[in-house]
Parts: sequence; structure tokens; C-alpha cells
Amino acid sequence: MFGKKKLSEPQNQITALVGADTEVHGDINFQGGLRIDGRVIGNVTALGDKPSTLVMSEGGFVQGVIQVSHAIINGTVIGPIHSDEYLELQAHSKVSGVVSYKNMETQRGATVNGMCHHLDNPRPGSNVVTLIPPSEGDSPSLLRFTLELDDQ
Repeated sequence: MFGKKKLSEPQNQITALVGADTEVHGDINFQGGLRIDGRVIGNVTALGDKPSTLVMSEGGFVQGVIQVSHAIINGTVIGPIHSDEYLELQAHSKVSGVVSYKNMETQRGATVNGMCHHLDNPRPGSNVVTLIPPSEGDSPSLLRFTLELDDQ
């Protein structure tokens, strides 16, 4: 409705688990659903083009890059999070790194120490600002840009 693309449905079945007393050193590549209650020192990546879901409990810890379509985080992440569809930062989540998301819900108490970046797919012909590098002799602090507007 109104030209908005419907979100893909998250994976509602957990197919892999990192238990509370488990520590993994290395990357985890998964399909479907992954729950992390323990520690992962490495990247967590969803494979394939089907929706994936990562669920991290309050005791969950990841030091590395997280790249999934859907994520529900209530633990600690040191590293960037890239969520193509939906990211939920629950009350006990602590994130240190860049957070890239399409849709995000943040509960009171969640903390992000880093930049939040909304994943936006601009339509062709939409308003675009293009930065132009400074010309020789320009002040290094000079910022020039061009603005392309749609005809309406």
C-alpha cells in the first residue's frame, strides 16, 4: 500500500544454537534462525537469499560483524551490525559499532556507541546530492555539491 515494499517475514524457527556455556572462536555462517546465549569471537553471517533471524539473549556476546536480515539483540555486540530488514535492540542490548538497518525498534535501556545508518534505496530520479571534490586552489574546508531535482 502507498508504494512501500512489504518486509520479508522473519525466520520463526531456531535451527542453530550457541549455548550459554559455549564460546566460539571463528565465523558462524548460518541459514534460518540462530540463537546466541554464549560468546562468539568472529563474524555472524546469514547465507542465502531467504530471510534469516538472529536472536541474542541478555547473556549473548558477539565480537565481530553481524550480517542478517532480521535481528533481535538483547546482549552485547562489539562490531558493526547490518540488518537488511528489521533490527530490534532490546532493553539490555549494548552495541559498540556502526548499526545499519532498514527498520529498527529500540527499547528503553538499549545503548549504541556508534553511528546508526538507515538503509535506504533511493528511487532512480529521486532527489540526489552529489559531492564534488575540491578544485585545485580551493580551501580544504570548502564543500561544494550539485542538487538534482525531479521535474514535478
